[in-house]
Amino acid sequence: MGLALVHSRARAGVHAPPVRVEVHLAGGLPRMTIVGLPQAAVREASERVRSAIQCSQLEFPPRRITVNLAPADLRKEGGRYDLAIALGILAASEQLPLSALDGVEILGELALTGELRAVDGVLPAALAAAAAGRRLLVAEGNGAEAALVRDVQAHTARTLLEACAGRAGRKPRPRVIAPPTVRDPGPDLADVRGQVAARRALEVAAAGNHHLLLLGPPGCGKTLLAARLPSLLPEASEAEALESAAIASVSGRGLDPARWRSRPFRSPHHTASANSLVGGGADARPGEISLAHNGVLFLDELPEWGRHALEVLREPLESGTVTVSRTARQNEFPARFQLVAAMNPCPCGWAGDPSGRCNCSPDMIGNYRGRVSGPLLDRIDLHVEVARLPPAELRPDAAAGESSARVRERVAAARAVQQARAGKPNAQMDTAQTRFHCRLTDADQALLERAIDQLQLSARSMHRILRVARTVADLAGSEAIASAHLAEALGYRRLERSTR
Repeated sequence: MGLALVHSRARAGVHAPPVRVEVHLAGGLPRMTIVGLPQAAVREASERVRSAIQCSQLEFPPRRITVNLAPADLRKEGGRYDLAIALGILAASEQLPLSALDGVEILGELALTGELRAVDGVLPAALAAAAAGRRLLVAEGNGAEAALVRDVQAHTARTLLEACAGRAGRKPRPRVIAPPTVRDPGPDLADVRGQVAARRALEVAAAGNHHLLLLGPPGCGKTLLAARLPSLLPEASEAEALESAAIASVSGRGLDPARWRSRPFRSPHHTASANSLVGGGADARPGEISLAHNGVLFLDELPEWGRHALEVLREPLESGTVTVSRTARQNEFPARFQLVAAMNPCPCGWAGDPSGRCNCSPDMIGNYRGRVSGPLLDRIDLHVEVARLPPAELRPDAAAGESSARVRERVAAARAVQQARAGKPNAQMDTAQTRFHCRLTDADQALLERAIDQLQLSARSMHRILRVARTVADLAGSEAIASAHLAEALGYRRLERSTR
């Protein structure tokens, strides 16, 4: 009889709980059984492992083989345990030293030929392996992703035979080195002609991490402006980048290790469902709001979105997380994204345009704007009108505005002040921090109260106005919020002023 223990990792949301692969060889009729709450793809590993061992010119023991994936109450999915099972069988049958499996965690799917295939969710597994003080062995296709974690010794193999040789010390493979990081700055703000007010609002949004709504006729530049917000944001810290990369790793959509420090920009189509936004499915994949974590989520044509899809954004906008609940389990995904939304002012898109081409009645305009609920608008800090530009300002030789690089310098300086003050951007301050850091003079407090009363705004809106005013003051280098800063913040509640 033989017994071998191999360490591996499951995938549960953005976490990688440990799984111990226990392989036992006993007398009896040749048979391989996998237990420990395996899904169908895991149960099928017996055939993949058998063929891979035989095609690698190794002996598949003609014994009764029992593979236990512990803990037994954790659901096991996919082909990520193939390599661990195969190495466990070889160690239990004394074709591989048991000591070769000490201090290493193993992930990889096997082809029938013995070739190793990449699996998803390797980055969370690498983070967990580093925390546990173990090395990591993965397929070559996962090597660059695993190497993003500095504290883990990541090694790769292309085939089962190569993995056996490396484990036995006959042909050790070098530790994988992460590829050079390439930051994708995205489109430049200098491409936007005119739109001074909208450019200013974009800078304020970037400086304080505020949510932004752009309101204007078709073709006025709303999408152009939104696409340039990531270029104004400071480079993601290593912790932020690893969080975003871990979400991309488990999403099944792939991760480019060379661009892991770039902030995500997600722009789903307005026909997307609520589940595609928040995530879900049988194996609980992250949705668009989690894929935009530490980056930007752009929703174009906001009133055209389904009401249910928009309403699911309300809680994540406040909490920064989303919990996907299913009968058997719950998975929590981070969702601290910056929302940028765009919409037309009316069904035809031309309400308020100097051309006078709009024929929409007030009821039609009210019904159109009413597709976006008040509670959702309440959570958006800046409502900005984007006007149609005259043709002269769109000429190729027209003067360009500031570049993203120059604006990003001011944004970074304001963010540094906020980090030193509260340890977070202004938009993420809680109520107590808002009261302490956003104090007003008596005259300005009276002005704010009159505005709140006239516009019938909520307490949430009042706190958001104060945080925006604090950001405007930070951009101006002011320690206190002045009347001009508060007035600018009040001016950004465009939609409330136009609907009251």
